[in-house]
Amino acid sequence: MATQKSVNYTAELTASIVDQYTNGEAVETIAEAIGKSVRSVRSKLVREGVYVAAEKPKGAAREMGPTKKELLIELESLVPYPVDGFMGATKEAISALISHAKN
Repeated sequence: MATQKSVNYTAELTASIVDQYTNGEAVETIAEAIGKSVRSVRSKLVREGVYVAAEKPKGAAREMGPTKKELLIELESLVPYPVDGFMGATKEAISALISHAKN
């Protein structure tokens, strides 16, 4: 007794969504038009070798400067007490302590 597997995407539907996608149609729009989830359509496009992932946004530019470890070493050279307890402090707070210790 062989069971027949139901087909999610016919050859015609596959050709149609590939054509729509390569012509610039959004995956969300295609999915809504054919009554399938975005994830399903995206997976089918990946299997067909046409899906190109959107470029991920880049993170905010980080301020360059001394590391927290470097700041703690500088603070340690300025104060007569151990500074290992300041590891949880922010770089701004350690910088403020350094400024205060220099005055």
